Amino acid sequence: MEEPVTQAQTLITLGALLLGGLAVETVGRRLPVPRVTLLLIFGYLIGPDMAGFLDASEAKRWFEPMTTIALVMVGFLIGEKFHPERMRAWGRTALVVSLVQAVATAAVTTFGLMLLGIEPAVALLLGGVACATAPAATFDVVREESAAGPLTDTLLGVVAFDDAWALLIFSLAAAAVAVMTGMGEGNGFLFHAVREVGGAVLLGGVLGLLAGLLTQRIRPGEPTLLEALGIVLLTAGLATLWNLSFILAAITMGAVMTNVARHHQRAFHEIEHIEWPFLLLFFVLAGASLHVDVLLGVGVLGFAYVALRVVGKIGGGVLGVALAGGSPTLRRWLGPALLPQAGIALGLALIIEQRFPEIDGYLLTMVIAATVIFEIFGPPCTRLALRRSGEAGQARPEDEGEDETPYSP
Repeated sequence: MEEPVTQAQTLITLGALLLGGLAVETVGRRLPVPRVTLLLIFGYLIGPDMAGFLDASEAKRWFEPMTTIALVMVGFLIGEKFHPERMRAWGRTALVVSLVQAVATAAVTTFGLMLLGIEPAVALLLGGVACATAPAATFDVVREESAAGPLTDTLLGVVAFDDAWALLIFSLAAAAVAVMTGMGEGNGFLFHAVREVGGAVLLGGVLGLLAGLLTQRIRPGEPTLLEALGIVLLTAGLATLWNLSFILAAITMGAVMTNVARHHQRAFHEIEHIEWPFLLLFFVLAGASLHVDVLLGVGVLGFAYVALRVVGKIGGGVLGVALAGGSPTLRRWLGPALLPQAGIALGLALIIEQRFPEIDGYLLTMVIAATVIFEIFGPPCTRLALRRSGEAGQARPEDEGEDETPYSP
């Protein structure tokens, strides 16, 4: 009799979370609060620290697979951005600035935390997390402000590349931490870096090539959901099985597929249409994992992380634009426009919790709290930058809606 009850509870929980998240999202459209923040709060309210609708073991059981599926979908959709036509449209400036500010943010956060006495392993991992941004939130602000101009074009290009750089930097940091914490079984950093990054790229490249060849048989108009979902789940499973970065593998797969597939856009559109329920569950379950008592104990670390990330993004933006030969306006306002942060950062924090259990379990809670801060205060900073640069309201009516929403929450 126990199995039917467990199955019923699982189905009820899944349905209730989806419908509850939908209700929260609907209410959120009338409130000046980002939907990610509302979903995190909803998750906390129904989690073990509050109402107890989800107990700790149940939340953890759901959280890990949902995180993997959601973030592999996000990574796959990020990979589509690495099409030659898109990269040419964004130009050299966006590529240079995105790389420089990502490295600068990681360096400032890592060394700043180490100077404050944080152990190097934690500082390295948080430096990797700090690089990530929130392309969807940035795009929403650009659309709301009807912005157009050099800053807007560069900003959209930078955030499109940014999460890919963040994942690469995080993977290298994770390889270093594996050696530092003794999880490397005597192998050095180079071995782990090659395995972490090279293995993920190789897996994603092979699967992307196979998926691209598979779509050659598809004629326009035929459904590609089965192929797209199947290859995404296969990537998630194999990367997890071999302890590789599943997000980096997914980005590589998407990048290869978009360059070899005849009808490449259709597979990405299919995943785009079904990714939100998984992301919704991811954010709700992340909120359920929040522990306020733990958060109160890491207040200084959390404040330092937020402050150092702000310094890194703004300073890195200035340095990147200077190296790329950008205008003074771009140099001044690009950094503040890059402050929003959301789903990728949460996913990286969960990966830390899963892969490095010997590190105290406060990082996920701290990153969730920091994400709420950046979700609330980041978009207003982006809005201010667009207005002060004089680009708000400059989009022509026929141009609005041409840009596609970046595929990262």
